[in-house]
Amino acid sequence: MSSSAIESALLRFKSSIPSNVDLVAVSKTKPNEDILQAYNAGQRIFGENKIQDLVLKQETLPKDIEWHFIGHLQTNKVKYIAPFVSLIHAIDSIKLLREVNKRAKQNDRTINCLLQVKIAQEDAKFGIYPDELESFITNNEVNSLSNISINGLMGMASNTEDKVQVKNEFSQLLLLYNRIKNLNPTFQILSMGMSGDYKLAIDEGSNMIRVGSSIFGARNYSK
Repeated sequence: MSSSAIESALLRFKSSIPSNVDLVAVSKTKPNEDILQAYNAGQRIFGENKIQDLVLKQETLPKDIEWHFIGHLQTNKVKYIAPFVSLIHAIDSIKLLREVNKRAKQNDRTINCLLQVKIAQEDAKFGIYPDELESFITNNEVNSLSNISINGLMGMASNTEDKVQVKNEFSQLLLLYNRIKNLNPTFQILSMGMSGDYKLAIDEGSNMIRVGSSIFGARNYSK
């Protein structure tokens, strides 16, 4: 997409969503030039799912960008993004949370995190099972980690055309979020909804969506 097309698409998209919903512009596979066009149009939150790409982009793009890591995170890769990442979307184990805390402490900072909950029916999706979420949140070790802040939940619905199923999965996550929020005062983010289902997600209470193609055009899957 041209620079004017990216700017127009971004502004049009942002005007179509409620003001309380944060937009994570999914910039994976996109060149710095495209990201700068969105940045110049006012976008500050960008999401990447590959560590190497994220590190390279962070080094060369404006320093006031809030970088979100939105992919499945391996423990041995945490150290590369710990100095700068604004939010990690997909914490799915105490082991990973322990490593994030360790690397955050080494960098003298607190890293914000979301817990990924497995709401989809597909085996491929990662996440904490809903019936294990409360015990995860109240775990003594989790609560002793002083360099992380668990700010909410993230979930990905099933990849299906069945809107009733997607709606029910988002509704389930909202119920979990509201219940856990009573136990954890730092909860403020419910991240659910991507290009194909963000409208349903917003209807079900999402206040953070992850959208790429509606802003940058079709993704290059060869990268």
